[in-house]
Amino acid sequence: MASLLHIKNLSIEFHSGTTITNALKGISVEINAGEVVALVGESGSGKSVTALSILQLLPSPPVKYTSGEIQFSEDGITSSDLLKKSRTTMQKIRGNKIAMIFQEPMTSLNPVLTCGAQVMEALIQHKKINKKEAKKKAIEWFEKVKLPSPAEMFDRYPHQLSGGQKQRVMIAIAMCCEPILLICDEPTTALDVTVQKTILLLLKELQQQSNMGIIFITHDLGVVAEIADRTVVMYNGEIVEQNSVSTIFSNPQHSYTKALLACRPINHERGKRLPIVADFLDENKTEIRPKKIIEKIITDQNTNVLKVENLSVWFPTKKNLFGKPLAYTKAVDDICFDLYKGETLGLVGESGCGKTTLGRSLLRLIEPTAGKIIYNGIDLTAKKRDELLPLRKEMQIIFQDPYSSLNPRLTIGSAISEPMKVHSIQKNNKERKDRVADLLEKVDLKAEHFNRYPHEFSGGQRQRIVIARALALNPSFLICDESVSALDVSVQAQVLNLLNDLKKEFGFTIIFISHDLSVVRYISDRIMVMNKGKIEETGDADNIYYNPQSEYTKRLIASIPQGIISS
Repeated sequence: MASLLHIKNLSIEFHSGTTITNALKGISVEINAGEVVALVGESGSGKSVTALSILQLLPSPPVKYTSGEIQFSEDGITSSDLLKKSRTTMQKIRGNKIAMIFQEPMTSLNPVLTCGAQVMEALIQHKKINKKEAKKKAIEWFEKVKLPSPAEMFDRYPHQLSGGQKQRVMIAIAMCCEPILLICDEPTTALDVTVQKTILLLLKELQQQSNMGIIFITHDLGVVAEIADRTVVMYNGEIVEQNSVSTIFSNPQHSYTKALLACRPINHERGKRLPIVADFLDENKTEIRPKKIIEKIITDQNTNVLKVENLSVWFPTKKNLFGKPLAYTKAVDDICFDLYKGETLGLVGESGCGKTTLGRSLLRLIEPTAGKIIYNGIDLTAKKRDELLPLRKEMQIIFQDPYSSLNPRLTIGSAISEPMKVHSIQKNNKERKDRVADLLEKVDLKAEHFNRYPHEFSGGQRQRIVIARALALNPSFLICDESVSALDVSVQAQVLNLLNDLKKEFGFTIIFISHDLSVVRYISDRIMVMNKGKIEETGDADNIYYNPQSEYTKRLIASIPQGIISS
């Protein structure tokens, strides 16, 4: 009996000028019907390349397949090599027999089509049904992936949805044709824990109904423990270990696997330095070096960096004939809080609760409807836009979607040095280039990456580039909007260590927005929980995490995959 998918000795090279990169080095992995196989590894380890090669979505050139085959069986008896299929045949397979949920929903969704139209397109193409039936099924799928007001979401465009909502639309598109093999490339990265739990349960339910096979690519080992049957650990284009999930978690054999398990923030106290992969792999070490204690920055509660008074941000959802708003979405609703010098304030809540809107409104990237934002004694809401320019250097934001916040026509070196030019930092281009090289190395990239373009990097690498750009101006106030959500656990550990180190060195203040409560607990001094535009609960990070008072916060904590909680 044939397995659903069998990758045999697959090797892939990337050609760029005279440079050849071995992206995959003779990997072999098998996926059976009704089985969930997780691909785990650091950013750039070859996980997404493996997934894209299955559907022939890698560009040729510069990609060259040097060996191997990908055998796919629709009936469980006979199989054929997907690498030898014609373009026409692959179009019939993609989205129908084999579907894929991509990592970055904003760049995967068509901005000029409504979300409903994009689900209908897949149904009409593969199921040969009429528009009326396709619309009905599309709305049903929006209900299944727990989108609020499914009928309204049908007519909305991607830019009108939150990051988590866009990802759920992507999941609906991928699953609506009920494929026999589903490839999930970080499908829950943008989702809060409660929606993530819903989606994981949905995937499991659909898999059991249809005996669907799933390849689940993730950097979140808690999710692996929750959903996968087997785990394949990849490092530098090779498979270093594969086994059942229980065996991988309880008795990892390879030092790299041990490193990935040790890097999770939940296993470490606040103030303890997180171990990274290099601690295990340097000179064939299998034990981590002693954790360095980060000197705690004393938060000065007598000095307000930021004072927010009765802040509201309302978006009109319905207007009359003359354009007068009749109804509003209250994204931020009468919020008050203080932020103290040297503090890291964690901001958590479900997708669509108003976290990102609040963060952007604090910088006047979104105009507040009412209230005051007082930064170091200056009322930002009373300033004109041109009067805010001198303050932009001090107040920086790391955006959630790294790809859309980088100019595809600029090299990453130019992207990082551009704000330094605008604000006249460093004397000349040579000094700026040296500063960029230093920043790239601080976020675990290389100085020689200076002249590469954003599309040449993986999702996690692009996120590190955006972090380097934000730090280029030595800001005193930083908003991190899901800044580590796209990173694997080891690079996430490096970035969290980096933020702690830089905070210690420069004493800046941080608002850290995330749906990952284990990360927020580790990095934050205080946590503020948001729900439907309002503050639900605020308190010390450990108190909120281990002893939540609000029923809403308790539900968030209970939704965290159990694999994370174990230490």
